[in-house]
Amino acid sequence: MTKKTLSLTAKPKRSRFAFVGDIIGELRKVVWPTRREATRLTIMVLIVCVAVGIILGTIDYGFAELVTRVFLGGG
Repeated sequence: MTKKTLSLTAKPKRSRFAFVGDIIGELRKVVWPTRREATRLTIMVLIVCVAVGIILGTIDYGFAELVTRVFLGGG
């Protein structure tokens, strides 16, 4: 390969902080949720977290009882 071929395939140099401008440009394209949507989605996330916590806590309690009764001979 010649130097000319290599220079054509190399990427042009950009400023070290040029990505900041790209980030701002992309953030302007974002469709942000309204306050009402954000509140509703936050409440939904909290409800799901509590539900999953209760389910996992119940399963954990069940396994703890199983281990205590079956393997440790407790009653």
